[in-house]
Amino acid sequence: MRLGPPSFLASLRAPTSCRSALWQSSHSLRRNASAAAAVKPQDAEVEIPSYPTYDLSDKDHTRLRFQRNIGVSAHIDSGKTTLTERILYYTGRIRDIHEVRGRDNVGAKMDSMDLEREKGITIQSAATFCDWIATNHKGDKEKYAINIIDTPGHVDFTIEVERALRVLDGAILVLCAVSGVQSQTTTVDRQMRRYNVPRISFINKMDRPGANPWRVINQIRTKLKIPAAALQVPIGVEDELKGVVDLVRWKSVYNEGAKGQTIIESDEIPADVLEFATQKRRELIEQLAEVDDEIGELLIMDEEPNTTQLTDAIRRATVALKFSPVFMGSAVKNTSVQPLLDGICAYLPTPAEVSAVAHDTNLPVSAPPVPLVPAETAPLVALAFKLEEGRFGQLTYMRVYQGSMRKGQFIHHARTGKKVKIPRLVRMHSNELEDIDHIGPGEICAIFGVDCSSGDTFTDGSSSYTMTSMFVPDPVISLALNPVGQEGPNFSRALNRFKKEDPTFRVHVDKESKETIISGMGELHLEIYVERMRREYGVECTTGKPLVAFRETITQSADFSYTHKKQTGGAGQFARVVGSIEPMEIDEETGKDVGFENMVMAGNIPNSYIPGCEKGFYEALEKGSLSGNPVSGCRLILRDGAFHSVDSSELAFRLAIQGAFREIYNNAKPVILEPIMTVEVVAPSEFQSAVIGGLNSRRGTIIDSEVREDEFTAVAEVALNDMFGYASFLRGQTQGKGEFSMEYKKHLPVMPDVQAELNAAYRKTMPTAKK
Repeated sequence: MRLGPPSFLASLRAPTSCRSALWQSSHSLRRNASAAAAVKPQDAEVEIPSYPTYDLSDKDHTRLRFQRNIGVSAHIDSGKTTLTERILYYTGRIRDIHEVRGRDNVGAKMDSMDLEREKGITIQSAATFCDWIATNHKGDKEKYAINIIDTPGHVDFTIEVERALRVLDGAILVLCAVSGVQSQTTTVDRQMRRYNVPRISFINKMDRPGANPWRVINQIRTKLKIPAAALQVPIGVEDELKGVVDLVRWKSVYNEGAKGQTIIESDEIPADVLEFATQKRRELIEQLAEVDDEIGELLIMDEEPNTTQLTDAIRRATVALKFSPVFMGSAVKNTSVQPLLDGICAYLPTPAEVSAVAHDTNLPVSAPPVPLVPAETAPLVALAFKLEEGRFGQLTYMRVYQGSMRKGQFIHHARTGKKVKIPRLVRMHSNELEDIDHIGPGEICAIFGVDCSSGDTFTDGSSSYTMTSMFVPDPVISLALNPVGQEGPNFSRALNRFKKEDPTFRVHVDKESKETIISGMGELHLEIYVERMRREYGVECTTGKPLVAFRETITQSADFSYTHKKQTGGAGQFARVVGSIEPMEIDEETGKDVGFENMVMAGNIPNSYIPGCEKGFYEALEKGSLSGNPVSGCRLILRDGAFHSVDSSELAFRLAIQGAFREIYNNAKPVILEPIMTVEVVAPSEFQSAVIGGLNSRRGTIIDSEVREDEFTAVAEVALNDMFGYASFLRGQTQGKGEFSMEYKKHLPVMPDVQAELNAAYRKTMPTAKK
């Protein structure tokens, strides 16, 4: 199991002029490998057709230049939703500001679910749009259209971040001025790299005691491994925060008014920050010189770049994924949010600057991807990235990459080939809908009445293009779910809806206990769905003890030679298979750690029976003999065999492979793997020894610890099986002042005594005949 491809540092260092070429590189092909299922297998010698090219019209250029699609992502409680609330207020989309945990019981606009408002967390990503009149580096005013997606911070809802970043052109990475780079910040950074999303960093909560933006910027450079520099210097610190100095335009910027709605700019830099601001401006130029040739040449010539050169260099480096400009302020104190909006418009890319590609399903997966152009005259290509069950049926969120969509138009579902009509086209403002008749390329919208899955592609029928879906991590925890009283239709209706909306939420019925098992990314993830079943469908449920997603794997190779014979009168079953099983590392391109290889020569097994062999192998992997859990990290190599002209069949070979696998499995020295979690605990400094002792008592390995003025952070790797009940344990240890976050890292072998216990428990559940 893996959480994603390795860091894209190689692509981050590519020259600016090569941004479009990045998509032709191996990194891009990895991103597009998930489209393999939609590609028809053909001979390798396939002539690649020439595709028509579409030029952007003047109208397209004008519209796209002032269009931005951004996401707001961060660790838990960094202030994403609070920041988005201010952005909506200052752009005129909402009339008043409401807090996430406000006393007025209204809640933030983007937290539309009752559960979100009660718990003060974001559960579902929410989309909105707004217009902003930005001030450019010359002081001119320009109007921009911005689509925004506010994403959750909890790792339990990581799929919401994953699918948002898949379709966005840029992002704001929000960091706390006190806590800095935290565990979920690293996860979000990895997701941004996976989809090549340029980012602006915003250091929030500058009003908090202990705020230190320079330590945070250093963490961005060292922990996230991306060059970064401040574009602003704060005027005043902590509760004395008054405004910022704009290092690019060299102006002081202040917020005035009850809600900071009035921006006051001054050419006079306060004397107490003048020297420091001059030093930080020099640092900005030096950081840019390392990633931008033009600024580097000016620095060598000992020339000072002017405002235009500096702005253009920041934009070039940001769009090329080589640099992250850092803004700072306090959303809750209404300070320095408007300059961030100006920065979004100035430095994040337009839809035309971000390369997007599709695959032609008439060609093999190895064929080069087809570049998409956000031209309105081009054939339609749109990606469905999120589903929601609305009041009027299924609501499908779409990103249009090229072409346009109109209300009443017929579009083609690339996966099924079905032709569907768009009955209603809307733009989203959190949970509110705004009907529109037309949507252009580079835009985000939603449609009703179209049955599809998350990650499906839609076209106008004139092309056979399909786009890649997003990466979906595997669940790490399961619960047995039982309705109170008699099971009604709403029980299965709710589970089917949640399963369709959320690819990380899985449901299956256990073959032996006949219980309904739900699986997800964490305890909070499953707890939210159980609560939603009660509120939205009136189904009260009880849950069993959480089950950990154990795995099994083999540690050495083993050869097999197995014959399957069965005679029951008439045609029987005969199949002989010879080969071996061996451990397998994760394939970097596909992310798979199980594989089947056919090396049979001279037709000893007819080609028509090979798919049966492969199917038998994958069925055998579903249940290992040690604990009954799925087997991973295993490759089967089929080398030889024999068949009978009458008695052999695909079924016989499928059963033969299953029998061979079970027979030889114990010879390959199998072990049980358990999920290991990265746990980050933040608590007051006086509880440091108690917290570290508590993690050690749960077999945790301390990876990192950092002590700040009045609090400390400890990062540890702990087995998920030992983490149940840790929330209440930590509250007791720290007088309710400690908090922790947890995310999956990898699977590792369990201790021998634990393996013996799991094996013994599994054997008790088996029928006597199989023991």
